Amino acid sequence: MCRSPARGTCHSSGRRTAEPLIRQLISIEPPVERAVLVGAPRKGSDDVQHLTEHLDELSRLADTAGAQVVGRLSQQVVSPNPATLIGEGKVEELRALLEAERGTLVLFDEELTPNQGANLESELKLRVMDRSELILDIFSTRARTHEAKLQVELAQLEYLLPRLARMWTHLSRIRGGIGLRGPGETQLETDRRMIRRKIQLLREKLREWEKHRVVLRAGRSPMLSVALVGYTNAGKSSILRMLSGEHDIFVEDRLFATLDTLTREVDLGDGCRARVSDTVGFIRKLPHHLVASFRATLEEVREADLLLHVVDASHPGWEEQMRVVDQVLGDIGVTTQPVLPVFNKMDQVREPGGFTARARELYPEALFANTMRIDGVDQLKQELRRRERTLRPPVTVHVPLADGARLASLYRLGEVLEQTVVADRHAVKVRLAPWQVEQLKRDGLVVNAEQRPEFRVPSSESA
Repeated sequence: MCRSPARGTCHSSGRRTAEPLIRQLISIEPPVERAVLVGAPRKGSDDVQHLTEHLDELSRLADTAGAQVVGRLSQQVVSPNPATLIGEGKVEELRALLEAERGTLVLFDEELTPNQGANLESELKLRVMDRSELILDIFSTRARTHEAKLQVELAQLEYLLPRLARMWTHLSRIRGGIGLRGPGETQLETDRRMIRRKIQLLREKLREWEKHRVVLRAGRSPMLSVALVGYTNAGKSSILRMLSGEHDIFVEDRLFATLDTLTREVDLGDGCRARVSDTVGFIRKLPHHLVASFRATLEEVREADLLLHVVDASHPGWEEQMRVVDQVLGDIGVTTQPVLPVFNKMDQVREPGGFTARARELYPEALFANTMRIDGVDQLKQELRRRERTLRPPVTVHVPLADGARLASLYRLGEVLEQTVVADRHAVKVRLAPWQVEQLKRDGLVVNAEQRPEFRVPSSESA
């Protein structure tokens, strides 16, 4: 056995050479799904005209979920195939495309029935997802708070319940005699019972969360309540960050970057304040299970005094996106609140002049914002100040000359418009909230209304 220094040196050098190789071998990257997109709109429908745009949006959803799009396929169907949605020839074409692009996942833009999904997976030997399941998958990874996780889990279980048969294809389903059932059917029935019990439990937990939210709203100080609504990735979080000045608010150029409702008190200037809430974005063909699950979170929208409908002005299909948002708002029962369109991302519009004229023609009260500029939301702040003042009509409060503390509180709590001395009292013309006026009257001060108030007095629940 040789123990020469040279031999030892060579052995040590060999170990050093092998170390990088070992590190390279144990460096494991998570596999990336290679997705093929499939669109199958009804022939003659509006979806046919927007097919490319809809598949582009599906591609962005796939990217948000972490998949890589490697191909597209489309077919205009006269009537959907009850077995596979698309025709048999298209299924063969899809199989060939998957083999050529080494695809591992199929994403359909249309909703698949449980039977269609099972048949397609059996034919293609790959996982098949529709748009609803993809959105649910994104929501499950984006949910941060406990309430959002409960809502997403409830929506997923309600989506999964009628599709359990696809999950148990490995279990045998023997023909049963009298009093005999196959083990596959027994397992399915057991799982269905478990899921139904879980759904019931989640609904009870969400009802408790809804009660908790009512208590939180009742404890808030009354002020103008504003909710940001709009299509996903329209820039709602960016507007909230600009209004509040809080740069730690999460903003990302991706679909569904924000799921959890975020509320901030915003200083509008001139002594005006408002409570602004950022809500989850909407999207075309939003799963109805998801809308129902997030109904409690969207209470902020139903209780708001004003809705700011944020629109991505740079998107070519902004008019269709606005219709989608209006439809979802109707689905959750939001039909009475005033809605103010806010066209965002004006810096990305190719012809701002022409776009502004078109938007003004359709929505005369519309506002325009650019969150890339320091003064990009000044127009919006000015409008919110005007609306906030309608909730606080001017009144004249008579304060004794010796009561300097009360006079100072009026300057601190309201917007003082005028101050004069009448006999032994200060006559202070000031804008105050209705509850503040009532408090002054209970304290024994004389308060004269300047005009008949035309506003909705915030109740304890909507506050």
